[in-house]
Amino acid sequence: MLEMKWIRAHAEEVQAAADGKKIKINIRTLLERDEERRALLQESEEGRRLRNTLSADIGRLMQAGNREQAEGLRAQVKQINEQLEQLEQVEAKLAPVQEEVTKLQWLVPNIVSPDTPKGTSDADNVELRRVGEVPTFEYNTKDHVELGELHDLIDIPRGVKIGGTRSYVLKGAGLLLHRAVQQLALDLLLKHGFTPMEVPLMVREDALVNTGFFPTGRDQVYELEGENKWLVGTSEVPLVSYYADEIVDVQEPVKLAAVSTCFRSEVGSGGRDVRGLYRVHQFAKVEQVILCAPDAEESERMLQEITGHAEELLQLLELPYRVVAVCTGDMSQKTYKQYDIETWMPSRGAYGETHSSSNLHDFQARRSNIRCLDAEGKLAYCHTLNNTAVASPRILIPLLENHQQEDGSIRIPAALRPYMGGAKSLILPEQDEVN
Repeated sequence: MLEMKWIRAHAEEVQAAADGKKIKINIRTLLERDEERRALLQESEEGRRLRNTLSADIGRLMQAGNREQAEGLRAQVKQINEQLEQLEQVEAKLAPVQEEVTKLQWLVPNIVSPDTPKGTSDADNVELRRVGEVPTFEYNTKDHVELGELHDLIDIPRGVKIGGTRSYVLKGAGLLLHRAVQQLALDLLLKHGFTPMEVPLMVREDALVNTGFFPTGRDQVYELEGENKWLVGTSEVPLVSYYADEIVDVQEPVKLAAVSTCFRSEVGSGGRDVRGLYRVHQFAKVEQVILCAPDAEESERMLQEITGHAEELLQLLELPYRVVAVCTGDMSQKTYKQYDIETWMPSRGAYGETHSSSNLHDFQARRSNIRCLDAEGKLAYCHTLNNTAVASPRILIPLLENHQQEDGSIRIPAALRPYMGGAKSLILPEQDEVN
């Protein structure tokens, strides 16, 4: 959320951010409705204040025995009360104006950083760097679905039978890999000073509004009908909401991490990435969230740090990747600056998104009312950041495909072996019989 005073002073910049993020809102309409609301409220409050003052004066005069002057004041009170009756009619008209202002205010997007590239879709994201060598195979390769079926790691048909489209079952070593990458990511974050947390995955609507996922992302979230609760698509929501309506000590950045199951409806993605594990309704994430001082340089440092943690994980998994600066048209309402990390997926012949890092400045904290003391000792809203340390089973796509061997086995990166019982590779059943 942006402060109304700031919006009035930077209306063109805010409108440009809304247009760039494809959010349909007219900032001038918001400001006009807010001016109307403020004028009506001021008129009403002034009338009520004057009436209360005169009533108090009448009481004092009556006690002092000055009835004549008190009666004169009574006449004024009667006149003000008549005016207030008219004001009540105005207030009835004010209610829909107030409602409109509130709805528009929740739609106002965060502004974007000066170095955010302009663009309309992910095709306009700007590559910043590539890390790792893209593998070349001198033999026919298989995609992750074929490899999963061959090694009995993934069962999509039975997953669909149980849960419908975009469902799957991980089994045997498939589940162990799924858990292993999560534990590796969590251990990595523990090394970097993050506090691990188990958090609610069913949250109240205000948690999603306050963290900036509603109203624009409502169609992506599953609702528990009649409960006023929703299933989160990321533990960012409960991690940030943990400090809602509190004053937090951020002399040192507050670093939180959670491992959680996540749910996403994927509305609008029909026909896209329908094969395999890329775009599914249920998945797991290790999420990192930081609350820091309301200082642009500090939160920029934190953005680089959390992005670095995700890169460190990919390097441990021995996977080639690239980092891109996300353009305006590919950003969400709440984001000030964003990087995506895309990992090489041989079956696509391209990089596919596996991680995302965002700096929100004080947008999220203002909506959630999370404050701290700034450098001058005054109350201010914190800056918040988030990053996907790892999301699985999507990460299994490059993990299986990049590490497949000519004999059909799949090499396990050294960093994962302690979580896989020391195994160096996944081998086919017939290979196991030979050995």
